[in-house]
Amino acid sequence: MIDVLLRGSARNRMSLNEIVCRNLRVLRRRREFTQAKLAKRAKVSISYVSMIERAERSPPLETVERLAKALAVDPLSLFRG
Repeated sequence: MIDVLLRGSARNRMSLNEIVCRNLRVLRRRREFTQAKLAKRAKVSISYVSMIERAERSPPLETVERLAKALAVDPLSLFRG
């Protein structure tokens, strides 16, 4: 199932966590939010947002939901590759 979602060569595949992290950064920038603004709206620390965006942390689903709500997007949009 994941292979179908992540189409492409094996060396170009991103992990689900990397996809979420990349999408979080892209959506945040599209909304012209700073990490500080997103962190405040999602009730997490600025450093945690930074670590997620750099794929240094894997956020639990509850946090993904809060981040998506703060960005006014469907949580599933963070998982789309």
